[in-house]
Amino acid sequence: MRVGGVYFDAARGAMDVIGAATPLVLESIRAMTLPRERFTLCDMGCADGATSLSMIGAAIGEIRRRAPTLPVCIVHSDQPLNDYNALMRTVHGLSAVESFLPAFDHLYPLASATTFFHQILPPRSLHLGFSACAMHWLSTRPCDLSDHVHPAAAEGPEREAYREQARRDWETLLVHRAAELVPGGRLVLAPFARDGEGRYFGRTRGVSVFETVNDIWRSFVDDGSVTREEYARMNHVQYYRSEEEWRAPFDDPASAVSRAGLRLLSLETRVLPCPLATAFSAHRDPERLAADYVPSVRYWSESIYGGALSPERPAEERREILEGFYRAYRDRVRARPSDHAMDHVNAYLVIEKE
Repeated sequence: MRVGGVYFDAARGAMDVIGAATPLVLESIRAMTLPRERFTLCDMGCADGATSLSMIGAAIGEIRRRAPTLPVCIVHSDQPLNDYNALMRTVHGLSAVESFLPAFDHLYPLASATTFFHQILPPRSLHLGFSACAMHWLSTRPCDLSDHVHPAAAEGPEREAYREQARRDWETLLVHRAAELVPGGRLVLAPFARDGEGRYFGRTRGVSVFETVNDIWRSFVDDGSVTREEYARMNHVQYYRSEEEWRAPFDDPASAVSRAGLRLLSLETRVLPCPLATAFSAHRDPERLAADYVPSVRYWSESIYGGALSPERPAEERREILEGFYRAYRDRVRARPSDHAMDHVNAYLVIEKE
């Protein structure tokens, strides 16, 4: 993920996902017996914090309705290389986005650089865990991909390696959450997913985002701009689980997740339309769409593709290759703007610790 506070500007689709999850958060709080000493909420995979500000503010408002002076601890968690300066500026109202902090008393915002593949909080201290558009990431790269940049389009043993890594990671991160949750505590999760029709992020209509990305990089291999080895390292360390895969550890009474006391209360998959494509249907300006669309691809992809380029290349050469890639993507959006959309396909899960 790019640093410097650019995440929010390019992640309006993620805001829509979190907005759709907010009623589940409020319903979960209403169903809880509130603690007497403090309430702890953890936003896992928070990035710069901007996309979840409204959700957290709504959650605090629901807590305050029942417990006006109850201390609320908000833990913003992400991986160690996240931009925590941008996060703290956002949370403390020092960015262009309005923060929840000025509206309430007795709030204690904290940041953690521990990923959700490890235990973030002490045992039995978490009341509500939240995560959106993050738990499709895997803890490690199981293998390089030979013919594509994304495992959603992989086949054979390579796809199976990603599927198995995703199975292990899903169980691992749930067991850690089970340790953190108080009895009766809940998780509300909205990760990227694959729905029953085989749709996933950027592959619902028109041209697939990842097919476009893959096609451009393959053309760079063909013309010698990047090597085959660099291309093989460009794969996204992600996996879009199906509903069956999300359910699996809960359906097995012998799984570590079930034995840890977690139960799945609800699960559904939703498709949310790309806000940039929706805006284009009104303004019909290909240049404007390209100017908005490609940066929204760049924020989640540049570190992946830039990191795959050989460190033996001069830095300026690596930058020029990346600029060439995003120019090529802009050209494609300009040429056929109606074909491009990044619809979100997300699973919405509510999980409770018995």
